[in-house]
Amino acid sequence: MSINLRSSGCSSPISATLEKRLEAVDQTRANNVSFEQTKDKIRKMLDKVELSVSPYDTSWVAMVPSPSSQNAPLFPQCVKWLLENQHEDGSWGLDNHDHQSLKKDVLSSTLASILALKKWGTGERQINKGLQFIELNSASVTDETIQKPAGFDIIFPGMIEYARDLNLAIPLGSEVVDAMIRKRDLDLKCDSERFSKGTEAYLAYVLEGTRNLKDWDLIVKYQRKNGSLFDSPATTAAAFTQFGNDGCLRYLCSLLQKFEAAVPTVYPFDQYARLSLIVTLESLGIDRDFKTEIKSILDETYRYWLRGDEEIRLELATCALAFRLLLAHGYDVSYDPLKPFAEESGFSDTLEGYVKNTFSVLELFKAAQSYPHESALKKQCSWTKQYLEMELSNWLKTSVRDKYLKKEVEDALAFPSYASLERSDHRRKLLNGSVVENTRVTKTSYRLHNICSSDILKLAVDDFNFCQSIHREEMERLDRWIVENRLQELKFARQKLAYCYFSGAATLFSPELSDARISWAKGGVLTTVVDDFFDVGGSKEELENLIHLVEKWDLIGVPEYRSENVEIIFSVLRDTILETGDKAFTYQGRTVTHHIVKIWLDLLKSMLREAELSSDKSTPSLEDYMENAYISFALGPIVLPATYLIGPPLPEKTVDSHQYNQLYKLVSTMGRLLNDIQGFKRESAEGKLNAVSLHMRHERDNRSKEEIIESMKGLAERKREELHKLVLEEKGSAIPRECKEVFLKMSKVLNLFYREDDGFTSDDLMSLVKSVIYEPVTLQEESLT
Repeated sequence: MSINLRSSGCSSPISATLEKRLEAVDQTRANNVSFEQTKDKIRKMLDKVELSVSPYDTSWVAMVPSPSSQNAPLFPQCVKWLLENQHEDGSWGLDNHDHQSLKKDVLSSTLASILALKKWGTGERQINKGLQFIELNSASVTDETIQKPAGFDIIFPGMIEYARDLNLAIPLGSEVVDAMIRKRDLDLKCDSERFSKGTEAYLAYVLEGTRNLKDWDLIVKYQRKNGSLFDSPATTAAAFTQFGNDGCLRYLCSLLQKFEAAVPTVYPFDQYARLSLIVTLESLGIDRDFKTEIKSILDETYRYWLRGDEEIRLELATCALAFRLLLAHGYDVSYDPLKPFAEESGFSDTLEGYVKNTFSVLELFKAAQSYPHESALKKQCSWTKQYLEMELSNWLKTSVRDKYLKKEVEDALAFPSYASLERSDHRRKLLNGSVVENTRVTKTSYRLHNICSSDILKLAVDDFNFCQSIHREEMERLDRWIVENRLQELKFARQKLAYCYFSGAATLFSPELSDARISWAKGGVLTTVVDDFFDVGGSKEELENLIHLVEKWDLIGVPEYRSENVEIIFSVLRDTILETGDKAFTYQGRTVTHHIVKIWLDLLKSMLREAELSSDKSTPSLEDYMENAYISFALGPIVLPATYLIGPPLPEKTVDSHQYNQLYKLVSTMGRLLNDIQGFKRESAEGKLNAVSLHMRHERDNRSKEEIIESMKGLAERKREELHKLVLEEKGSAIPRECKEVFLKMSKVLNLFYREDDGFTSDDLMSLVKSVIYEPVTLQEESLT
């Protein structure tokens, strides 16, 4: 990967040591042909998706008779393909299909292939080998621990009945066959008695297995503009054979024109596959290497979205995924297409709901999380979460796909997006070992042929470890900065450099954001020092002296310090403000130091006000407390200077705008509430003001402490949702999205730190810090092959 800060638009004066390291790495990677080839491979994956061929669907297309002669196939090339593509063991199915979890799928594909050959009176040798395979694996048909393809209980016995019509005996034993047919008939009877839209869609979807749906009017409502039923070649082939519909024929002919002799199990499929790949690259933090390709795909997806393209709107998982990605990338998309799924009943009325497609529910859950302030999507988030929790409790731990999907569901529930830091997510995804679920099963198994997990993993592992090496070097510089500025001599101050830097490195992790990370970390360290100084370390005279020194920023002459502590704090504060201002000038092309000084003055004065209220044992109103407390929470010197160092210009009128200040107020208010909830017990014992204790003092409705805390949690949640909405809002916003997202990243940090406890005060998150900054990712060799 050729990461070159000099060409990225960032001309920041990073350290000479770091610059030399980056230049050396850039040159090494530029000379690494293999590395560049890996990126080129991934670009080709984004450009074109190659879906594996499906022997099952090809068999049903092969069974379509010619309109001119019922005794000849319309697509003889499909029959020829089946004759030439039987596996050595006598089966038909995916290459490397011998995993136990795919046995039912392979049996289904093999039986369909046998039927196609038998129908046209060819391939006796292949038929006999296929029957031998079925006989040897007959136990798998009734093994309930093996994953079933969608519709297996309807389609497989239907194919056995069709074999009888062809005078072909299937070696499964009469008891097994009779039991399957009885179960099929019972299921169909039950479905007819509790008929619903989902049931109707399902029966149309498995048309090749039912053979008794005679009413085309019940089926035609599922026909798409391309002539297919559900974009399924098998279903469409069965429909054309039974009803002779011209639209079905048009679709089948277009398939064979494109794929020549063997068809996939679903077509078209490009949109979902390419969007999934974008999500994969983003989930590993390597999407920045493919910005041009990703933008091109999303622009195309947005055009399809606006015109209501069926490939997006009628495929539930694709619709949810497209909504989530387009929204995240700043496109103006409406949630209207997802409104029908605000309630579980809306999902149950779909094909996906009938077959209990967990994957679709997972996509709906993630989509709902991406736009949480909308009431309909809040409902969607609620039921999908409950659905996924229930699925986990009932999960069959049998197949590779189930285990992969199970892990995806576990992660989605355990690490909600609003409390997850990107680099932690990237590492967890990498250590799972499989970044793309290459083999999936609907009616039959299929694979994204040209999506190579090993290539993506290699790139992501290299990138993670490369970025981490930069993070370690930055930490070493910050350690020296603390010693050089004598901050370790301030015995009253907590030493929280690791947390302060981690929160920036885990969110602003790209190499080119070094200045923003350093500013973020120094701001965190210094606000912690100042907070402790105002809480316990300084006298009133010292606090006022520090404020006076900052107010007289450009005063000529020797500053007068009340104490050595004031001298240490002011000296490092002054130098850091000047350093940050100089760096910001290289990005902004204007002086912003005066703004950074004001940020610090606002904080110091709010901290003094808080100290005075605590000292006087005052009981301010909740409104007065929060108006001061959101500033004293001390996010200003961390977040606001970082927005100058991200890259995009921020004119003074933008920084002075209501929206900019509202972003700051929302994240700070949310953080203050979360902090006060988790720190209530400790701060009450120390005699400090706290939102919870003030609520209790002003309480008039006789609510318990627990009820008050739940009410405050709800308020913090509403502030988070309002912040999220403001970040996503594009119309009328003068603030670049990259800068707005800095506030959202801090929101995630706060929700992580205060999710269970006061994580900033304790050391409970140190293992997470070490994993992001100090522990390189190493994978087993088999994960990369």
